[in-house]
Amino acid sequence: MQEVKAFPKGFMWGAATSAYQCEGAALEDGKKENQQDVINRQIHDEYGYADCSVATDHYHHYKEDVALMAEMGFTSYRFSINWSRVLPDGVGEPNPKGVEFYHNLIDELKAHGIEPIVTMWHYDLPMALVNKYDGWGSRQIVDDFEYYARFICKEYGSKVKYWLTINEQSIVVNYIDRKNLITKEDQFNPKFRYQANHYMNLAHAKAAIAVHELVPGGQCGAALDMAPYYPASSSPEDVLAAKNASNFKNYFYMDAYFKGTYTPSVMAYLKRQGLDFVIEDGDMDIMKKGAECFDFLGINYYQSACVKSPTPGLARRSKQNNKIGKGGHVTYEVQPDLFEGCKNEYLKDTDFSMPIDPMGLRYVLEDIYDRYHKPMMICENGFGAYDKLEEDGSIHDPYRIEYIRAHIKAMREAIENGVELIAYNPWSAFDLLSTSNGIAKRYGFVYVDRTDDDVKECKRYKKDSFYWYKNVIATNGKNLE
Repeated sequence: MQEVKAFPKGFMWGAATSAYQCEGAALEDGKKENQQDVINRQIHDEYGYADCSVATDHYHHYKEDVALMAEMGFTSYRFSINWSRVLPDGVGEPNPKGVEFYHNLIDELKAHGIEPIVTMWHYDLPMALVNKYDGWGSRQIVDDFEYYARFICKEYGSKVKYWLTINEQSIVVNYIDRKNLITKEDQFNPKFRYQANHYMNLAHAKAAIAVHELVPGGQCGAALDMAPYYPASSSPEDVLAAKNASNFKNYFYMDAYFKGTYTPSVMAYLKRQGLDFVIEDGDMDIMKKGAECFDFLGINYYQSACVKSPTPGLARRSKQNNKIGKGGHVTYEVQPDLFEGCKNEYLKDTDFSMPIDPMGLRYVLEDIYDRYHKPMMICENGFGAYDKLEEDGSIHDPYRIEYIRAHIKAMREAIENGVELIAYNPWSAFDLLSTSNGIAKRYGFVYVDRTDDDVKECKRYKKDSFYWYKNVIATNGKNLE
């Protein structure tokens, strides 16, 4: 029997969160509203899910939360800075108490030997900028994002080595009206999302340049939601659809980050569809310079996807997972004359109709590394489920352990096949707010006792996965049992 290998020496183990999904204190200590505060209030009013006002109250529990991370043995923690907490108006005067909070959090992490991995923007654009010029709908956001990036690099750069600029840019583009507050006019303008994407690429590039200028030894990346795209059959039409989907959904974003260029076939498709966007003189030079400062890619991996040749005449639409968490119907993505999503009959799904595919993670890691030859870290990967708090305070989540175990095995196989992987930060360190499904859909190693209706005291309880993951980290990934 072949001996199971540990992960490379120095591999970082931890978990991830985002500010608006866990911090709470939405209008406390000088913080002003961001767009997720508003969006999640709207979701609360429509579906009854919790909003961001308290979330899981990490703002007041951060010391306890870091202590729990340390008990698990974390050597890294990926989190985001809430832009409107440190710069309430997006630019201009900083908020001293907000700035202090992240100093305190980072210092607490460092005191426990945990490497902070900071995301600059995880969907929560300050409302001041949304009200001022429609956020990502205006080119002004590029300069304001650079202002913000330079501010936090100067403020925390002596303590933070690893920086992620933008979280899941492809998701923002695909779900533009759910991740951003935009005007009715822009909601019905399909070109808007690709122009906004261009502004994100420029903002990312300027932030990456800032990291290299201002942070001694700083490393800069971005976190992308990744899925391999499989053909529904071996027919040439379906194989071509899978190739088109990979270019459109994956390489279009990665080529911009790694190369500072846009994928030719995607640009040709956008032009044919009347979705081409304005690129001003000098823009591609900025993107090229940003690519020179791109050190690693963050991978957010939850599922794979299956596509087929598109049905003629179908209108463009985004994918919609079910929101009830009991399995059921999924509306699949359609890009006319390019690809159409469909169910993969070879895979089992979660209760939220997300395909479970650990091998897809290996596929993604090897494909990206063979193409771009740059290190990667896993910034999100996890299993959302309805966890039950037992009377004795225990939470039994074997489904989560099984899911993460299988994905860690896939990571090990990718590393053995030549991939340079530096960290694993699954979603999430502790329970937090799911934008699509509220508090009830839980991902954490730590259970936070609250419901969508009742905040309670947000008391923390260790799940079975907490103890299992602690052992995984202690053995550097060698013992997954």
